Amino acid sequence: MPCTFHPHDKRQNAPSFHELWRPVESVSIDIPPLEARGNKPLQLNFEHHLKALVFYHLEEHTSGRHLLQVLEEDDFAREVIAGIKKSSFFEAINSRGLDQLTYVFQQLQAKAAKILPREHAELGNLVAIDGSLIDAVLSMHWADYRNDCKKAKVHPGFDMNQSIPSKLFLTQGKADERPFVSQILRPGQTGVMDRYYQCHKDFDLWQTEEKFFVCRIRENSTKTCIRFNAVKPGGIVFYDAIVLLGTPGVNQTEKELRVIGYRIDNKIYWIATNRYDLSAEELTTIYKLRWNIEIFFVWWKRHLKVYHLIARTKSGLMAQILGGLITYLLLAIYCHEHYQEKVSIKRVRELRIKIQNEARNLKNNQGTLSSQQADTNNLKEQQSRSFAIP
Repeated sequence: MPCTFHPHDKRQNAPSFHELWRPVESVSIDIPPLEARGNKPLQLNFEHHLKALVFYHLEEHTSGRHLLQVLEEDDFAREVIAGIKKSSFFEAINSRGLDQLTYVFQQLQAKAAKILPREHAELGNLVAIDGSLIDAVLSMHWADYRNDCKKAKVHPGFDMNQSIPSKLFLTQGKADERPFVSQILRPGQTGVMDRYYQCHKDFDLWQTEEKFFVCRIRENSTKTCIRFNAVKPGGIVFYDAIVLLGTPGVNQTEKELRVIGYRIDNKIYWIATNRYDLSAEELTTIYKLRWNIEIFFVWWKRHLKVYHLIARTKSGLMAQILGGLITYLLLAIYCHEHYQEKVSIKRVRELRIKIQNEARNLKNNQGTLSSQQADTNNLKEQQSRSFAIP
Protein backbone atom coordinates (compact mmCIF):
# COMPACT_ATOMS: atom_id res chain seq x y z
CA MET A 1 0.00 0.00 0.00
CA PRO A 2 1.45 3.43 -0.88
CA CYS A 3 2.49 6.02 1.66
CA THR A 4 -0.19 8.73 1.76
CA PHE A 5 -0.36 11.19 4.68
CA HIS A 6 -2.90 13.02 2.50
CA PRO A 7 -6.29 14.03 3.96
CA HIS A 8 -8.11 13.45 0.65
CA ASP A 9 -6.92 9.88 0.20
CA LYS A 10 -9.93 7.82 -0.90
CA ARG A 11 -9.13 5.21 1.73
CA GLN A 12 -9.74 7.76 4.48
CA ASN A 13 -13.42 6.82 4.74
CA ALA A 14 -13.35 6.60 8.53
CA PRO A 15 -14.14 10.16 9.74
CA SER A 16 -13.49 9.62 13.46
CA PHE A 17 -10.16 7.86 13.08
CA HIS A 18 -9.12 10.38 10.44
CA GLU A 19 -10.05 13.25 12.78
CA LEU A 20 -7.89 11.72 15.51
CA TRP A 21 -5.06 11.19 13.01
CA ARG A 22 -5.26 14.68 11.44
CA PRO A 23 -2.56 16.36 13.63
CA VAL A 24 -0.02 13.83 12.34
CA GLU A 25 -0.74 14.95 8.78
CA SER A 26 0.04 18.54 9.74
CA VAL A 27 3.60 17.57 10.75
CA SER A 28 4.18 14.88 8.13
CA ILE A 29 6.00 17.03 5.57
CA ASP A 30 9.23 17.25 7.57
CA ILE A 31 9.26 13.72 9.00
CA PRO A 32 12.72 12.19 8.35
CA PRO A 33 12.39 9.69 5.48
CA LEU A 34 12.26 6.02 6.40
CA GLU A 35 14.51 4.12 4.02
CA ALA A 36 15.22 0.46 3.49
CA ARG A 37 18.63 -0.71 4.69
CA GLY A 38 19.21 -2.93 1.68
CA ASN A 39 18.02 -3.39 -1.88
CA LYS A 40 14.75 -4.94 -0.75
CA PRO A 41 11.94 -2.35 -0.66
CA LEU A 42 10.13 -1.60 2.60
CA GLN A 43 7.14 -3.84 3.27
CA LEU A 44 5.81 -1.46 5.92
CA ASN A 45 6.08 2.30 5.43
CA PHE A 46 6.18 4.71 8.36
CA GLU A 47 2.57 5.87 8.02
CA HIS A 48 1.28 2.33 8.44
CA HIS A 49 3.87 1.68 11.15
CA LEU A 50 2.59 4.59 13.24
CA LYS A 51 -1.09 3.97 12.45
CA ALA A 52 -0.71 0.39 13.66
CA LEU A 53 0.81 1.59 16.95
CA VAL A 54 -1.93 4.19 17.48
CA PHE A 55 -4.61 1.62 16.66
CA TYR A 56 -2.95 -0.86 19.04
CA HIS A 57 -3.08 1.54 21.99
CA LEU A 58 -6.45 3.06 21.15
CA GLU A 59 -8.26 -0.27 20.92
CA GLU A 60 -6.54 -1.87 23.94
CA HIS A 61 -5.09 -4.82 22.09
CA THR A 62 -3.36 -7.24 24.43
CA SER A 63 -0.41 -8.31 22.27
CA GLY A 64 1.29 -7.78 18.95
CA ARG A 65 -0.25 -11.00 17.63
CA HIS A 66 -3.71 -9.77 18.65
CA LEU A 67 -3.13 -6.58 16.66
CA LEU A 68 -1.85 -8.47 13.62
CA GLN A 69 -4.85 -10.77 13.59
CA VAL A 70 -7.16 -7.76 13.60
CA LEU A 71 -5.17 -6.10 10.81
CA GLU A 72 -5.43 -9.29 8.79
CA GLU A 73 -9.05 -10.27 9.40
CA ASP A 74 -10.92 -7.03 10.17
CA ASP A 75 -12.02 -5.20 7.00
CA PHE A 76 -11.90 -1.76 8.61
CA ALA A 77 -8.43 -2.22 10.11
CA ARG A 78 -7.03 -3.73 6.93
CA GLU A 79 -8.44 -0.93 4.78
CA VAL A 80 -7.91 2.14 7.00
CA ILE A 81 -4.90 1.21 9.14
CA ALA A 82 -2.76 -1.27 7.18
CA GLY A 83 -2.47 -4.82 6.02
CA ILE A 84 0.70 -6.04 7.71
CA LYS A 85 2.60 -9.29 7.69
CA LYS A 86 3.93 -10.66 10.96
CA SER A 87 7.58 -10.54 9.95
CA SER A 88 7.33 -6.98 8.59
CA PHE A 89 5.59 -5.67 11.70
CA PHE A 90 7.94 -7.07 14.33
CA GLU A 91 11.02 -6.21 12.25
CA ALA A 92 9.81 -2.63 11.96
CA ILE A 93 8.95 -2.28 15.65
CA ASN A 94 12.26 -3.70 16.90
CA SER A 95 14.73 -2.17 14.49
CA ARG A 96 13.56 1.01 12.76
CA GLY A 97 11.33 4.06 12.86
CA LEU A 98 12.64 5.42 16.16
CA ASP A 99 13.89 8.72 14.72
CA GLN A 100 10.59 9.27 12.94
CA LEU A 101 8.53 8.44 16.03
CA THR A 102 10.66 10.78 18.15
CA TYR A 103 10.14 13.58 15.64
CA VAL A 104 6.35 13.08 15.55
CA PHE A 105 6.20 12.98 19.37
CA GLN A 106 8.16 16.24 19.68
CA GLN A 107 6.05 17.99 17.05
CA LEU A 108 2.74 16.83 18.53
CA GLN A 109 3.89 17.82 22.01
CA ALA A 110 4.70 21.32 20.75
CA LYS A 111 1.34 21.50 18.94
CA ALA A 112 -0.58 20.37 22.04
CA ALA A 113 1.35 22.86 24.20
CA LYS A 114 0.14 25.70 21.96
CA ILE A 115 -3.56 24.88 22.01
CA LEU A 116 -4.28 23.27 25.39
CA PRO A 117 -5.24 25.61 28.25
CA ARG A 118 -2.67 26.16 30.97
CA GLU A 119 -3.94 25.50 34.46
CA HIS A 120 -2.09 27.09 37.38
CA ALA A 121 -0.12 29.28 34.98
CA GLU A 122 0.47 31.72 37.84
CA LEU A 123 2.69 29.08 39.48
CA GLY A 124 5.10 28.96 36.54
CA ASN A 125 6.12 26.29 34.05
CA LEU A 126 5.81 23.13 36.14
CA VAL A 127 7.28 19.78 35.10
CA ALA A 128 6.76 16.69 37.24
CA ILE A 129 9.63 14.20 37.05
CA ASP A 130 9.45 10.59 38.11
CA GLY A 131 10.51 7.12 37.01
CA SER A 132 8.33 4.14 36.19
CA LEU A 133 9.43 0.50 35.99
CA ILE A 134 8.38 -1.78 33.14
CA ASP A 135 8.34 -5.54 33.62
CA ALA A 136 10.60 -7.14 31.01
CA VAL A 137 11.43 -10.72 30.06
CA LEU A 138 14.69 -12.52 30.80
CA SER A 139 15.74 -12.44 27.15
CA MET A 140 15.87 -8.62 27.33
CA HIS A 141 19.48 -8.65 28.55
CA TRP A 142 19.87 -4.89 28.28
CA ALA A 143 17.09 -4.36 30.90
CA ASP A 144 19.36 -5.09 33.87
CA TYR A 145 17.62 -5.16 37.26
CA ARG A 146 18.30 -8.41 39.14
CA ASN A 147 19.67 -11.82 38.18
CA ASP A 148 16.22 -13.41 38.25
CA CYS A 149 14.29 -10.37 37.05
CA LYS A 150 14.52 -7.92 34.16
CA LYS A 151 12.97 -4.48 34.19
CA ALA A 152 13.25 -1.32 32.12
CA LYS A 153 12.60 2.18 33.41
CA VAL A 154 11.10 5.22 31.71
CA HIS A 155 12.06 8.71 32.86
CA PRO A 156 9.38 11.15 31.64
CA GLY A 157 8.86 14.83 32.13
CA PHE A 158 5.19 15.69 32.58
CA ASP A 159 3.83 19.18 31.95
CA MET A 160 1.68 19.77 35.01
CA ASN A 161 -0.07 22.85 33.62
CA GLN A 162 -1.41 21.05 30.55
CA SER A 163 -1.34 17.41 31.72
CA ILE A 164 0.73 16.12 28.81
CA PRO A 165 4.11 14.36 28.60
CA SER A 166 6.98 16.57 27.48
CA LYS A 167 10.14 14.43 27.31
CA LEU A 168 11.07 10.78 27.70
CA PHE A 169 14.17 8.68 28.35
CA LEU A 170 14.48 4.88 28.65
CA THR A 171 17.09 2.94 30.62
CA GLN A 172 17.67 -0.36 32.36
CA GLY A 173 15.61 -0.87 35.49
CA LYS A 174 18.27 -0.09 38.09
CA ALA A 175 19.48 3.14 36.48
CA ASP A 176 19.59 6.23 38.66
CA GLU A 177 16.79 8.70 37.99
CA ARG A 178 18.45 11.89 39.26
CA PRO A 179 20.80 12.56 36.30
CA PHE A 180 17.81 12.88 33.97
CA VAL A 181 16.51 15.99 35.74
CA SER A 182 19.04 18.20 33.96
CA GLN A 183 18.14 16.62 30.61
CA ILE A 184 14.39 16.99 31.11
CA LEU A 185 14.26 20.54 32.49
CA ARG A 186 14.90 23.68 30.48
CA PRO A 187 16.16 26.88 32.15
CA GLY A 188 13.26 28.65 33.81
CA GLN A 189 11.18 25.50 34.29
CA THR A 190 10.37 24.15 37.74
CA GLY A 191 10.92 20.44 38.33
CA VAL A 192 8.62 18.87 40.93
CA MET A 193 9.98 15.68 42.50
CA ASP A 194 9.59 13.30 45.41
CA ARG A 195 12.14 12.40 48.12
CA TYR A 196 14.16 10.04 45.92
CA TYR A 197 15.56 13.04 44.03
CA GLN A 198 17.02 14.69 47.13
CA CYS A 199 20.71 15.22 46.40
CA HIS A 200 22.46 18.30 47.73
CA LYS A 201 25.04 18.40 44.92
CA ASP A 202 22.21 18.29 42.41
CA PHE A 203 20.42 21.12 44.22
CA ASP A 204 23.53 23.26 43.63
CA LEU A 205 23.85 22.07 40.04
CA TRP A 206 20.25 22.86 39.13
CA GLN A 207 20.61 26.37 40.52
CA THR A 208 23.79 26.85 38.48
CA GLU A 209 21.85 25.73 35.40
CA GLU A 210 19.13 28.30 36.22
CA LYS A 211 16.54 25.61 36.73
CA PHE A 212 13.99 25.69 39.52
CA PHE A 213 12.86 22.80 41.67
CA VAL A 214 10.37 21.85 44.35
CA CYS A 215 11.58 18.63 45.92
CA ARG A 216 10.35 16.79 48.97
CA ILE A 217 13.16 16.06 51.43
CA ARG A 218 13.61 13.73 54.37
CA GLU A 219 12.34 14.98 57.70
CA ASN A 220 15.67 14.42 59.45
CA SER A 221 17.69 16.44 56.91
CA THR A 222 20.12 18.82 58.64
CA LYS A 223 19.22 22.47 58.14
CA THR A 224 21.54 25.40 58.94
CA CYS A 225 19.19 28.37 59.11
CA ILE A 226 20.29 31.68 57.59
CA ARG A 227 17.03 33.51 58.20
CA PHE A 228 13.41 32.71 58.94
CA ASN A 229 10.45 33.86 56.90
CA ALA A 230 7.18 34.77 58.58
CA VAL A 231 4.45 32.12 58.52
CA LYS A 232 0.72 32.68 58.75
CA PRO A 233 -0.68 31.72 62.15
CA GLY A 234 -3.19 28.87 62.06
CA GLY A 235 -2.18 27.75 58.55
CA ILE A 236 -0.75 24.44 57.39
CA VAL A 237 2.79 25.88 57.08
CA PHE A 238 4.78 25.86 60.33
CA TYR A 239 8.32 26.41 58.97
CA ASP A 240 9.68 28.67 56.22
CA ALA A 241 13.37 29.51 56.17
CA ILE A 242 16.40 30.17 53.97
CA VAL A 243 18.96 27.50 54.82
CA LEU A 244 22.05 25.57 53.84
CA LEU A 245 20.91 21.98 53.62
CA GLY A 246 23.02 19.07 54.84
CA THR A 247 25.84 18.42 57.29
CA PRO A 248 28.69 21.01 57.19
CA GLY A 249 31.89 19.54 55.76
CA VAL A 250 30.06 16.41 54.59
CA ASN A 251 27.19 17.02 52.18
CA GLN A 252 26.10 20.60 52.81
CA THR A 253 24.83 22.65 49.88
CA GLU A 254 27.05 25.47 48.67
CA LYS A 255 24.09 27.58 47.62
CA GLU A 256 21.33 28.59 49.98
CA LEU A 257 17.80 27.44 49.32
CA ARG A 258 14.37 27.63 50.85
CA VAL A 259 12.90 24.90 53.05
CA ILE A 260 9.22 24.73 53.97
CA GLY A 261 7.57 22.46 56.50
CA TYR A 262 3.82 21.92 56.53
CA ARG A 263 1.26 19.57 58.00
CA ILE A 264 -1.78 17.98 56.29
CA ASP A 265 -4.02 15.44 58.07
CA ASN A 266 -1.43 15.04 60.83
CA LYS A 267 1.26 14.14 58.28
CA ILE A 268 4.33 16.36 58.04
CA TYR A 269 5.98 17.25 54.73
CA TRP A 270 9.27 19.05 54.09
CA ILE A 271 10.10 20.53 50.70
CA ALA A 272 13.24 22.27 49.41
CA THR A 273 13.04 24.84 46.63
CA ASN A 274 14.77 27.79 44.99
CA ARG A 275 11.47 29.51 44.21
CA TYR A 276 11.43 32.71 46.26
CA ASP A 277 8.70 34.44 44.26
CA LEU A 278 5.82 32.36 45.63
CA SER A 279 4.20 32.12 49.03
CA ALA A 280 4.73 29.04 51.15
CA GLU A 281 1.12 28.02 50.58
CA GLU A 282 1.55 28.24 46.79
CA LEU A 283 4.62 26.00 47.02
CA THR A 284 2.67 23.39 48.97
CA THR A 285 0.08 23.49 46.17
CA ILE A 286 2.81 22.85 43.61
CA TYR A 287 3.99 19.74 45.44
CA LYS A 288 0.41 18.53 45.78
CA LEU A 289 0.04 18.81 41.98
CA ARG A 290 2.92 16.35 41.58
CA TRP A 291 0.35 13.62 42.13
CA ASN A 292 -0.87 14.32 38.57
CA ILE A 293 2.04 12.38 37.11
CA GLU A 294 1.06 9.35 39.18
CA ILE A 295 -2.51 9.64 37.89
CA PHE A 296 -1.15 9.87 34.34
CA PHE A 297 0.95 6.73 34.76
CA VAL A 298 -2.01 4.74 36.09
CA TRP A 299 -4.39 5.96 33.36
CA TRP A 300 -1.83 5.49 30.60
CA LYS A 301 -1.00 1.93 31.64
CA ARG A 302 -4.58 0.85 32.28
CA HIS A 303 -6.44 2.34 29.33
CA LEU A 304 -3.85 2.42 26.53
CA LYS A 305 -2.08 -0.85 27.42
CA VAL A 306 1.34 0.71 26.84
CA TYR A 307 3.25 -1.89 28.85
CA HIS A 308 1.97 -5.02 27.07
CA LEU A 309 5.30 -5.84 25.43
CA ILE A 310 5.29 -6.15 21.66
CA ALA A 311 9.05 -5.47 21.38
CA ARG A 312 12.14 -6.93 23.02
CA THR A 313 14.97 -4.62 21.93
CA LYS A 314 15.64 -1.32 23.68
CA SER A 315 14.90 0.53 20.44
CA GLY A 316 11.69 -1.46 19.98
CA LEU A 317 10.45 -0.79 23.51
CA MET A 318 11.20 2.91 23.12
CA ALA A 319 9.23 2.87 19.84
CA GLN A 320 6.30 1.17 21.57
CA ILE A 321 6.31 3.71 24.41
CA LEU A 322 6.56 6.61 21.98
CA GLY A 323 3.58 5.14 20.14
CA GLY A 324 1.65 5.22 23.42
CA LEU A 325 2.65 8.82 24.12
CA ILE A 326 1.73 9.90 20.58
CA THR A 327 -1.67 8.24 21.02
CA TYR A 328 -2.18 10.12 24.29
CA LEU A 329 -1.22 13.45 22.67
CA LEU A 330 -3.61 12.80 19.77
CA LEU A 331 -6.37 12.05 22.28
CA ALA A 332 -5.54 15.22 24.26
CA ILE A 333 -5.82 17.35 21.10
CA TYR A 334 -8.99 15.52 19.98
CA CYS A 335 -10.76 15.90 23.36
CA HIS A 336 -9.88 19.58 23.57
CA GLU A 337 -10.98 20.41 20.03
CA HIS A 338 -14.26 18.48 20.23
CA TYR A 339 -15.24 18.76 23.90
CA GLN A 340 -12.94 21.40 25.49
CA GLU A 341 -12.04 18.71 28.03
CA LYS A 342 -9.03 16.78 29.20
CA VAL A 343 -8.54 13.20 28.11
CA SER A 344 -10.96 10.84 29.86
CA ILE A 345 -11.86 7.20 29.43
CA LYS A 346 -15.45 8.28 28.74
CA ARG A 347 -14.38 10.25 25.64
CA VAL A 348 -11.98 7.51 24.56
CA ARG A 349 -14.78 4.94 24.73
CA GLU A 350 -17.04 7.24 22.71
CA LEU A 351 -14.34 7.49 20.06
CA ARG A 352 -13.86 3.71 19.98
CA ILE A 353 -17.62 3.20 19.54
CA LYS A 354 -17.75 5.78 16.73
CA ILE A 355 -14.90 4.02 14.93
CA GLN A 356 -16.62 0.63 15.33
CA ASN A 357 -19.92 2.03 14.02
CA GLU A 358 -18.15 3.58 11.03
CA ALA A 359 -16.44 0.25 10.42
CA ARG A 360 -19.83 -1.48 10.26
CA ASN A 361 -21.20 1.20 7.93
CA LEU A 362 -18.11 0.88 5.75
CA LYS A 363 -18.61 -2.86 5.49
CA ASN A 364 -22.35 -2.47 4.76
CA ASN A 365 -21.70 0.19 2.12
CA GLN A 366 -19.10 -1.99 0.47
CA GLY A 367 -21.59 -4.86 0.46
CA THR A 368 -24.29 -2.62 -1.04
CA LEU A 369 -21.94 -1.32 -3.72
CA SER A 370 -20.86 -4.85 -4.58
CA SER A 371 -24.52 -5.91 -4.86
CA GLN A 372 -25.36 -2.90 -7.02
CA GLN A 373 -22.39 -3.60 -9.26
CA ALA A 374 -23.48 -7.21 -9.61
CA ASP A 375 -27.04 -6.13 -10.53
CA THR A 376 -25.66 -3.69 -13.10
CA ASN A 377 -23.51 -6.40 -14.65
CA ASN A 378 -26.47 -8.79 -14.81
CA LEU A 379 -28.63 -6.10 -16.44
CA LYS A 380 -25.97 -5.38 -19.06
CA GLU A 381 -25.65 -9.08 -19.78
CA GLN A 382 -29.43 -9.44 -20.23
CA GLN A 383 -29.54 -6.41 -22.52
CA SER A 384 -26.72 -7.74 -24.65
CA ARG A 385 -28.62 -11.00 -25.04
CA SER A 386 -31.83 -9.16 -26.02
CA PHE A 387 -30.13 -7.39 -28.91
CA ALA A 388 -28.05 -10.36 -30.01
CA ILE A 389 -28.46 -11.37 -33.68
CA PRO A 390 -29.26 -15.09 -34.07
